[in-house]
Amino acid sequence: MINRRKARELAIQALFHIDMSQDDSKEAVKLFCENFVTSKKDLSFFFRLVNGVVKVMPEIDSIVERFSSNWKISRMSIVDRNIIRIATYEMLFCSDIPSKVSINEAIDIGKKFGTKESGAFINGILDSIRIALKEEKRVGAGLKPAPAK
Repeated sequence: MINRRKARELAIQALFHIDMSQDDSKEAVKLFCENFVTSKKDLSFFFRLVNGVVKVMPEIDSIVERFSSNWKISRMSIVDRNIIRIATYEMLFCSDIPSKVSINEAIDIGKKFGTKESGAFINGILDSIRIALKEEKRVGAGLKPAPAK
């Protein structure tokens, strides 16, 4: 059985690496895996998250900024923004994961890797996105971007 928490933590670290190096190539992700991924069980979900976030990052960032109360994505800590990106990706594109699970995982990981304020910051943004997505399903508000190709 895969450990989705571990895969999420590794995905956040890989996205941190991508953010810092400004390199989202397959080679950069491969290098990260060679050095940090120790369990092959976690790789499928890890790649689903990392590749998915990288593919639609501009759309995710736009949505996050819309719900972050005057916070530009570039001003957020690298840890917090990548945790938020992964949870937002899950809420938008992973119908097999309940939004509340994505949010709770993000909060817990934020508390582990971020600052003491990270949990509340992450929760505020993600819960606003969750509410908007729920409303969109009711009235077709148009928040969700087109599925990635």
